[in-house]
Amino acid sequence: MHSFQPVDFDQMECNPFKMIGQDWMLVTAGNEEKANTMTASWGGVGVMWGKNVVFVFIRDSRYTKEFIDREGRFSLSFLPEKYRKEMKFLGAVSGRDEDKISEAKVHVGYHNGVPYIDEGNLLLICRVMSQTPIKKEDFLDESMDSQWYPSKDYHNMYIAEITDILAR
Repeated sequence: MHSFQPVDFDQMECNPFKMIGQDWMLVTAGNEEKANTMTASWGGVGVMWGKNVVFVFIRDSRYTKEFIDREGRFSLSFLPEKYRKEMKFLGAVSGRDEDKISEAKVHVGYHNGVPYIDEGNLLLICRVMSQTPIKKEDFLDESMDSQWYPSKDYHNMYIAEITDILAR
């Protein structure tokens, strides 16, 4: 595979609705000893507190959350469509129970100590700035609670500065 090259923020052109909502992304966190990844289709990119940021939403039950909370950094890897099956698997199986990264036959690389999935063609390297738990009482539209949280496994919203953009 070709190596990654840095991309200037002004050069990044993407449709976040397609990239995140339709194509999905892998949220990867950890260190050189152990990393975990999970598939996500909720999130966004924008500007907050004068920084270029991502917004990601991770349930308390997800193993990857432990790595993000411990390290304070994570990556978002955007893979080509040919990896759809692997992404479905990585979203359905817990890394607590098995070595799902090896089983999916994808590989972990590192940028400044932050793990990412090497099969990606676009990477966002991120530093957590804020974590906010989503709670039942926060919903102004109460149907969201019953529709998305029937088992009360709520998300946490992370706002993270994008420190590096890398592309093939």
